[in-house]
Amino acid sequence: MNLPNKLTVFRVVLIPFFVIVMLAQPFGDLSKFVAVGIFIVASLTDFLDGYIARKHNLVSNFGKFMDPLADKLLVGAAMICLCDVTGILPVAGKIPGWIVIIIISREYFISGFRTIAADQGLVLAAGWWGKVKTVCQMFMIIFLIVNLNFTAFKAIEVILVWLSLFFTVFSMIDYVAKNREVLKDEVK
Repeated sequence: MNLPNKLTVFRVVLIPFFVIVMLAQPFGDLSKFVAVGIFIVASLTDFLDGYIARKHNLVSNFGKFMDPLADKLLVGAAMICLCDVTGILPVAGKIPGWIVIIIISREYFISGFRTIAADQGLVLAAGWWGKVKTVCQMFMIIFLIVNLNFTAFKAIEVILVWLSLFFTVFSMIDYVAKNREVLKDEVK
């Protein structure tokens, strides 16, 4: 197993530790900082594994499959831990459940879309807007976990939630529009 794939597996292994720290709060008031540290390390492996794989020509089928899955698992787990199922608008340190549903649904949709493309022999690379979406979501999660009690910090949290939602929907529309040939049903 090459280094990028080991980094991807490491990211997946970190997820249960992140969730335990988020939900069980084993370090008391410091738990949110431990959780954000785990999340940041896991997030950095996302950028590092892709960089190393491309730079050293270590792209593999395992990496093509597991890297996006690891990202979805990490971000999905974090958003579920931060979910406010009763709220309509973002509140301190929480993301409304309906926004989490839209974001996770987008990931399932794009995964299905890529599966259809693969069935047609097409490999669809991640789009630039999808990368913006991912970065926005990761910063949103970090800010929501840390949840500092400053007005400016709270404003940044809310802005990041709305930006994450916007780029989630926008990147999906852009991705499908640029790859719409996948949806053409050719009868043989």
